[in-house]
Amino acid sequence: MPRTILLAAALSAFSAVAADKYTGPKPPKPDLPYLLHGSNLVPTESKEAKEERKGDETVYTIAGATSSAKTPLPEPRFILDAQTVAPEHMELFKVDVRDNLREVTLTAKRKKGGAQPLHLTVFPLAGKLYRVEAAEELDEGEYCLSPSESNRVFCFAVY
Repeated sequence: MPRTILLAAALSAFSAVAADKYTGPKPPKPDLPYLLHGSNLVPTESKEAKEERKGDETVYTIAGATSSAKTPLPEPRFILDAQTVAPEHMELFKVDVRDNLREVTLTAKRKKGGAQPLHLTVFPLAGKLYRVEAAEELDEGEYCLSPSESNRVFCFAVY
């Protein structure tokens, strides 16, 4: 037990020191994830997804066939000034494109066939500034980040 407490304290101290040293770009707007491209920030496309229930499925629809935010990186990184959005509750989904709309279908029990969130890693940088990363390679296509329990989405495309 004391070893666990000591390890936790050491990691906390390391995080605090690492957070003080962040010198990269800072987002101009709070609560909007920005794609990190070197020293440039590209704002994700912020939308409200329309929710429609169909039996035990919920379909979330986003207007437009493609996002204006694009990245060539298969494991994109985002910088987020989290004033009201909780970065640890963000989920990443691959989006299907149909009839000039982007859609994500979730099942009530997250059973096979419904979309599953992709893995993300969240790193505190300084204060309420966070780096959020895809923890797995993404295929080319349309994606969205979304706070769990919200219809707000932040869209981007991998090309």
